Amino acid sequence: MSADPARPLRVVQVGAGSMGLAWLRTLTASADVELVGVADLDAARAEAAVRAAGADAKVDASLGRLLAATEPDAVVNVTVPAAHGEVNIEALFAGIPVLCEKPAAPTLAEALVQVAAAEAAGRLLMISQSRRYFAALAEYRRRVAELGPPGLLTTEFFRGPRFGGFRDEMEQPLLVDMAIHAFDAARHLLGAEPVSVMCESWNPAWSWYRGDAVATASFLFDSGARYLFTGAWCADGLETSWNGRWRAVGSGGTATWDGEDRVSSSVSGAADVPRGTAEQIAGALAEFVAALRTGVESSGAIARNVRSLAMVEAAVRSAESGTRVRIDALLAQAHRDALALPVREEIRARLAAADMGFDLPR
Repeated sequence: MSADPARPLRVVQVGAGSMGLAWLRTLTASADVELVGVADLDAARAEAAVRAAGADAKVDASLGRLLAATEPDAVVNVTVPAAHGEVNIEALFAGIPVLCEKPAAPTLAEALVQVAAAEAAGRLLMISQSRRYFAALAEYRRRVAELGPPGLLTTEFFRGPRFGGFRDEMEQPLLVDMAIHAFDAARHLLGAEPVSVMCESWNPAWSWYRGDAVATASFLFDSGARYLFTGAWCADGLETSWNGRWRAVGSGGTATWDGEDRVSSSVSGAADVPRGTAEQIAGALAEFVAALRTGVESSGAIARNVRSLAMVEAAVRSAESGTRVRIDALLAQAHRDALALPVREEIRARLAAADMGFDLPR
């Protein structure tokens, strides 16, 4: 599908919670899109969110009715992860491409169902890994490439947020809700894919979370590089950036990124990188629009995003079992689990096919 670059894309957003409001403001501020509808099970909440964003859009509790009434070019899915699959599949089989908040699904098997749905429907399903879209990260990637193939990449992530709500009750709040950003960025920086992981997680006595708020993970990548993640979500004082603090080591030297604007390299020195015009979710939206207008594959297409989610699930499995977990074995099991789920026949046929748009181990 190639969208007409001469006019804004007509967009329906699904979900009007706190993140939904952030997306509404991003959509209404963009010259590339026209917000034509907002769907939410709580129509009153959707009405309030539309007003708060200063938008003018139709509101309905039913996505199907809204799609019929507005005939949009695209859907932005900002529902809770458990609802991602249902919303995405409804839109895709209505012939409409989707930009969906991360994570794609609560489980890897459900994510593979969505890979198959996008393939079967022939429409783009892009996952918004919003923390890929920083000008400083792009510059850091260039600095890392100067070093030659990296042998070691590290992230230190230390924050002490007091969210309240569902995160406080999660079994693995850090790994499941936050670490995917760092894991996805590691794939992006290394230009390689994860092979296996050894992870340990725990919860300090002072933590205000019920589940494990601290974790260390060591990933082996197919390039031979190791990626080490060390993080805590109950670390008050001297906090890192939300992007963490990064170091890459290669045969040609070392490069660091403070997670904000400063990148440094033993090869080419240090620089403070000006903020880009489209960062975080605005950057994800810009790439989505460009993909629809040009037909160029998005870096966030779900088939390409699956391995970031696999890194999270593998880290959790390793932390629970105390053993190293192989990513290919995890994907193969997720594929078998996906085939056992109740899905549309078109999706089942794609799941059973040899090629699902990414290299599935068999």
